Amino acid sequence: MSFFQEKFVIRSWFLVLTCAFATVSMAAEAPSSPAAATAPAAVSKGQMLVGADGGRLGPVSRISADGSPQIILDGKLITVPVATLSMANGKLTTSLTKSQVLALP
Repeated sequence: MSFFQEKFVIRSWFLVLTCAFATVSMAAEAPSSPAAATAPAAVSKGQMLVGADGGRLGPVSRISADGSPQIILDGKLITVPVATLSMANGKLTTSLTKSQVLALP
């Protein structure tokens, strides 16, 4: 093989390896579906609401017009924003802690 043919072969292999590494890197960065899946929350009356720390806040007493659950916590009727809700491991969960829920208007 001549000098130019060897150089061409080396460059070809370098290009092949570069493409292979780029493909592997892109596959590693591809988003995957979450394993412990959180889903949109379907709120129903009587369903237990769980706080961000995993503690039980109380059962849903009412559901407001926008779908936000209302619970009675420490003798106070509190509307928990629907945007903070998810279904995690089969439980209606809010991303708020108990103290944050108590601070809601």
